[in-house]
Amino acid sequence: MKHQDKQFTETQADQFGRASAALLSQSAQSLPAGIKDRLHAARMKALAVRKAEKVLIKKPAFAGISGITANWNAGSNGVWDTVGWMAPLVVLVFGLIGIAQWQDDSRINDIAEVDAALLSDDVPPDAYADSGFLAFLKNGPLSDSGNDASDSVQSK
Repeated sequence: MKHQDKQFTETQADQFGRASAALLSQSAQSLPAGIKDRLHAARMKALAVRKAEKVLIKKPAFAGISGITANWNAGSNGVWDTVGWMAPLVVLVFGLIGIAQWQDDSRINDIAEVDAALLSDDVPPDAYADSGFLAFLKNGPLSDSGNDASDSVQSK
């Protein structure tokens, strides 16, 4: 005999299970009350600690162009799965665009402030290119030595 002939089909296994349950229920009627109570307690304990059964859920499969069966929605819930991974990606892209725009605006505002300060100042912009003028700005005006010289000239 082949290996497949020794196995029960699903309907045969269901019929065997129902017949066994019926025979056990009939013989349980003739048991003493103490044994029935212990069997009931053992059954409740077994049901409390049993593991959850795995349930097989079949999803529709669609035929591909080449005739090979391809499951287009294997493990997916359709539109919500797509939105679930695309929404953070869209937020990230728009966030990066917003940050780049903010930095550009900040840079433009800084340059505009420098230009306004240069144009509204009494010193011509060419003076800032002169190294002597930069040294003058670092050291400060020499007005104290000029006042001393004018005071010495007036006292003579």
